[in-house]
Amino acid sequence: MGLKIKKISGGYVGNTVLKDVSFEVANGEIVALIGLNGAGKSTTINHIIGELQPQQGTLVLNDVSLSQQPTAFKSQIAYIPEQPILYDELTLGEHLHLMLSAHMIDNTLTWSRVLELLKIFRLEDKLQWLPTHFSKGMRQKVMLVSAFMLNAPLLIVDEPFLGLDTLAQKDVVRLIREQSEKGNSVLMTTHLLASAAKFVDRFVVLRDGKVSFSGTPTALADAHGLTLDSLDDFFDLMQEATDET
Repeated sequence: MGLKIKKISGGYVGNTVLKDVSFEVANGEIVALIGLNGAGKSTTINHIIGELQPQQGTLVLNDVSLSQQPTAFKSQIAYIPEQPILYDELTLGEHLHLMLSAHMIDNTLTWSRVLELLKIFRLEDKLQWLPTHFSKGMRQKVMLVSAFMLNAPLLIVDEPFLGLDTLAQKDVVRLIREQSEKGNSVLMTTHLLASAAKFVDRFVVLRDGKVSFSGTPTALADAHGLTLDSLDDFFDLMQEATDET
């Protein structure tokens, strides 16, 4: 099971960004959706989380259809956006309780997990802080705690390393791997391909709103004459190919 995207076309009013996009993220699999800016990564994510309605195609998560059972579909997702979204009037603790209440899991057992995550990201003494006191990196850590505490069947992470220090990046990788080991699906976007190649199972490449490649990190490197350590050069190759067309 897991996430199945079949022949999705869509985008915004007057602008079709995605064109017949199909790929899957199996249970326990970590997939990185990559491509140049404007390739359709954010548009794809917005369709998965239900912010955009596809012009055609289907999205199914663990046999639940987004179009037929939108609430049940979305309840299976934990989403970490590229830019943190926090309420200025709520403390960190209030943010976390609100999220847990929305998912109807605000209990002692779950809060124990929250406290573990807060300690990992060095936020355990910030429960009474308002967002105005948080740095950009701290705001991102709040979003990470909010998502990982849910143990959702599908975790979507848009640029997980943005604004994080090296230690926090390592923590994120470990937590993503833990999600996979639990059998949850993970879909992420990143521009740090060499780093992602160390833990993702598969890359899905978008180019001009279409899937141009799907395969292991080794397969992607081999297809373009690169090594895993030089995979960050892949975007230079994509840009060169775009400039030539």
